[in-house]
Formats: sequence, structure tokens, C-alpha cells
Amino acid sequence: MSAAQLAALARTSEPQTMLRRFLALDALVTGANAIAYAAVSGPLGRLLGIGSGMLLGLGLFLLAYAAGVAWLATRRRPPVLPVRAVIEANLAWAALSFVALAVWLSPSTAGAVWVPVQALTVAGFAGLQYMALRAAADRD
Repeated sequence: MSAAQLAALARTSEPQTMLRRFLALDALVTGANAIAYAAVSGPLGRLLGIGSGMLLGLGLFLLAYAAGVAWLATRRRPPVLPVRAVIEANLAWAALSFVALAVWLSPSTAGAVWVPVQALTVAGFAGLQYMALRAAADRD
């Protein structure tokens, strides 16, 4: 993705603002998933063919994670090491989602679609955050 495409997607050419926006979007989407997983783990578990206890645990974990990412998004200049940790955690989540699908989950059709979609979304956030972090470093 070119710098111009990245700037258009973030609606700014200022790298720190790009980074904060991509972190905020990640926090928003992750937080929404977390609330859904925690609040309606039973019905979602039945729909996706994934244990409701697992979804509840993931929801609570993701709620804390989303809060941390949201906090980073509020920083004028998000610190590099925590942002790298978010990027690496997002990549790990995406990879583990595919491993779980292949190794131990037996989801319904909806779950077999949802797991890769959410994994690719999270990997996309990692890519956008990485490019914005690089742009910010290049500008400094």
C-alpha cells in the first residue's frame, strides 16, 4: 500500500494521527466483539458452534485488550514498544485463529466463516498499524 493510499484510508497524511486512528478502529472493533462474546456467549456459541465458556473467556480477555489499545490510541504519540506489542498480538491472534480452526475447533458453517473473517480483519489491523508506525518513524 502506498503512502498516498494509507493517508487516504486514514483521512490524514500525518503519521501519528494515522497510527492513532488505526489503533482506535482496532479498539472499537475488538471492543464490540468482546462485548458480544461476553454478553451473548450462549446464543453466539450455538450459532458459531464454539463453546459458550470459551467465548465468554475470550470476550473478557478482549475487553481488557481493547481498553489497552484504546488507551494507546488516546496518546498524542503512541509509544513504539506497546504499539509493536499490539501489532504482534494481532498477528498472533490471526495465526492462532487459523490453527484453532484446523486443530481443535469444530465450528458450524457460520463459525467456519466467522473465524477466518475475524482473523483476516485482525491481521489487516496489524498491517495498517505497522505501516503507520513505519511512516511515523520515517518522519521523526
